[in-house]
Amino acid sequence: MKPPKIVLYHVFTRLFGNKNTRNKPWGTREENGVGKFADFTDLALEEIRKLGVTHIWYTGVLHHAMVGDFPEIGLQSDHPAVVKGRAGSPYAIRDYYQVNPDLVTNPSRRLEEFEELIARTHRHGMKVIIDLVPNHVSRHYEGRNNPAGTSDFGAEDDTSVAYARDNNFYYIPGKAFEIPDPKNGYQPLGGEAHSLLGEAYREFPAKWTGNGSRNAKPDFYDWYETAKINYGLRPDGSKDFPELPIEAIKWDWTKHLAFWKEKEVPDTWRKFRDIAFFWLEKNVDGFRYDMAEMVPVEFWSYLNSHIKSRKEDAFLVAEVYNPGLYRDFIFKGKVDYLYDKVGLYDALKEIVQGHGSTDKLVHIQQGLKDIEHHMLHFLENHDEVRIASPEFAVNPWKAMPAMVVSALIGTSPTMIYFGQEVGEPAREWAGFGHPNRTSIFDYIGVPQHQKWMNGGKFDGGQLTDNEKALRNYHSEVLNFSVQSPALRGEYRELHTLNRHHHSGYGSKQFAFARWGGGQQLLVVCNFDEHHGFMARLKIPKELVALWHLAPGTREVSEVMFGKKKTLLRVHEQEAFLELDFGPLESAVFEVGR
Repeated sequence: MKPPKIVLYHVFTRLFGNKNTRNKPWGTREENGVGKFADFTDLALEEIRKLGVTHIWYTGVLHHAMVGDFPEIGLQSDHPAVVKGRAGSPYAIRDYYQVNPDLVTNPSRRLEEFEELIARTHRHGMKVIIDLVPNHVSRHYEGRNNPAGTSDFGAEDDTSVAYARDNNFYYIPGKAFEIPDPKNGYQPLGGEAHSLLGEAYREFPAKWTGNGSRNAKPDFYDWYETAKINYGLRPDGSKDFPELPIEAIKWDWTKHLAFWKEKEVPDTWRKFRDIAFFWLEKNVDGFRYDMAEMVPVEFWSYLNSHIKSRKEDAFLVAEVYNPGLYRDFIFKGKVDYLYDKVGLYDALKEIVQGHGSTDKLVHIQQGLKDIEHHMLHFLENHDEVRIASPEFAVNPWKAMPAMVVSALIGTSPTMIYFGQEVGEPAREWAGFGHPNRTSIFDYIGVPQHQKWMNGGKFDGGQLTDNEKALRNYHSEVLNFSVQSPALRGEYRELHTLNRHHHSGYGSKQFAFARWGGGQQLLVVCNFDEHHGFMARLKIPKELVALWHLAPGTREVSEVMFGKKKTLLRVHEQEAFLELDFGPLESAVFEVGR
């Protein structure tokens, strides 16, 4: 049996508590509003927990580049030419030892206010996850809360050379950084005048850009607002640090830690280890690693084994999109969980949109069989289009069979993005970028979420009955996923057998069995938006024997929603479950012996 299932609530911290509905493009924090740590009240956190949530990923906590001064703490605005949006990207970190001053009621107490949020979250039985962004930082990095003896990134670099092992950045010696040429009529702040735009942004020598561009003048679509961090990879790609032996794939974290003891590693490695330790000491429970595959796997071995030495149950999830790297990051890098984006997410999205077959799900799960527990499942996050947007499904109910599959098919964690549970379509023109994703760059409101928030009552008082039903559906699925012992156990797909059985079951249906902890479940989902289906779901003789199903006909009940009963017919060598499903219907039947 695997550990209890995890449900991760991914929330954009700046937007969660914002009650302002003005939504002016490029609006300031005064015009459009901004959420605070304090908006995560005891009531709000309890309602999040009731959704089935075990962990909260607070995105945008760390102090990142933004446009706007905070004179009360002597903090000056970043240059608008190297800030995306007005509120700025949470992935352009300006100070790793401090939090975003936008998020607090008293900027002089900003670290303390975050510590209070951590304590509140823990009191409600949930763990706290924050971002670490090891691949890049803001072009204007400025540590204002560094522990004694800690220098800023780049403070001790030799900037006369492109590369040195203990430099924190890569440089383009002798050349100044140039702002990229804008595309599609883009202007910082939408063309609004700003005192800093009257002078050029200065950076000499230029640093490599976050996505790896080595041009002093990167392209507009490069991550020009960030600078690439150096981990001891030479410009030719060779490694300037010890490599892990082949057998490291079988080591636990303690052996990885022992391997790195007393070995010389690049300065950047030690800096990020110390940053992680700082936040662990603040009682953070884990980290989400941005674009992890752009950083060498040896560093992850080093960092994560050190983190586990301080907090063995730390929750570590990495954004990795190359399936060829999955096992290296899990077994060598000692990352707990990876995004299942190019597998399960992409396949489910195609099925929901009507141009994919559920047949593909069989092969995805089979290909990940040895690492399925480590694959984080989701249907939304801050990088992907909203389900209710025209670019995905428009009608969020179309994705509910996918929600059931995503949450119940494996022992892996499930992630939900705030607003997803009430059908947020992200139609607002916030400033930088386009609608369909809730903006991470600007001050904006999240209308569907605001309706649930209901002025701070967090009771869904402004939602329609249909929107309330959608949230309740998510709650039923997520709570069931963490409470059901079978979902910590074994999996067998029933799809292939029934596709060949000609039972009325087709490429828009998907069925599987889960069992463990004394519970045996049959999960059936209908992805067809317009048609129901009737079928006799065939259960293989191996499962009949394994589950010790006695011959005969009996009534079985649906246990996730508790609204359906049907008949299970067991013969000597096989069994059938009678199915009569409506469009987009899903059900979980518990089968006793």
